[in-house]
Amino acid sequence: MGIIFDIKRFAIHDGPGIRSTVFLKGCPLSCQWCHNPESMSAEICTVAKTVRIGDKTFTENETVGREMTVSAVMKELQKEKIFMEESGGGVTFSGGEPLQQADFLIEMLQACQQKEIHTAVDTSGLAKWEVLEKVAQYTDLFLYDLKLIDNELHQKYTGCSNKLILENLTRLIDSGKNVWIRLPMIPGITFAEINIRQTIDFLKQQKQSVECVNLLPYHNTASHKYDRFEFDNLLPELKSVLKSDLEATKKQFEEAGFQVKIGG
Repeated sequence: MGIIFDIKRFAIHDGPGIRSTVFLKGCPLSCQWCHNPESMSAEICTVAKTVRIGDKTFTENETVGREMTVSAVMKELQKEKIFMEESGGGVTFSGGEPLQQADFLIEMLQACQQKEIHTAVDTSGLAKWEVLEKVAQYTDLFLYDLKLIDNELHQKYTGCSNKLILENLTRLIDSGKNVWIRLPMIPGITFAEINIRQTIDFLKQQKQSVECVNLLPYHNTASHKYDRFEFDNLLPELKSVLKSDLEATKKQFEEAGFQVKIGG
């Protein structure tokens, strides 16, 4: 039994082809720019949702998360299997941090494998290596979220050290698994010249090359969630990176020998 807070169908930014993305609750990070703040808590929770209509404000409770069995999730996923097969897609497990529910995640990956469904795990890599290594046995592709190389800055903006994250990434790449690096482009934080240089240097140091680097533009589309659920929005004035700046960063990575895509 796992705790799911959403299943997104016909996703095209969470790995190759047309995919269904399963969002698991719980995350050890607290990224200040998080697009899914309702996913941080590992528990099913009731939060106050504020709705404004004209000059009136209404508040009601909303439940975030629900318990689902492997068979129940698989029943939902198989509705789109034909689209997955025709497009070279599959299922992506995201969050939150899916490694927080490792036992359930492994059961889901095994069930997908039995149905010959391509699997991807979107992860920060913040877990014991033994957990990640076991998950890797049943995972076709890792979408590895790499945010900041500087440990002090990583702790400042995510609440956690990146030591284990970087160690696990190196071990995962060395193991020969397919890894796509996903870099959120947060203006003035992750999207800063020194972090871009440090990230390129770190990836070039790996013994094996990563398959792809995705530059993920920041959008403030989640700001309404902070309002609805009355969460603290620490970066309310954050704007998107200019397309021309993203293209320049893409060129930096390409000149360093990486295959790069803007977006997932």
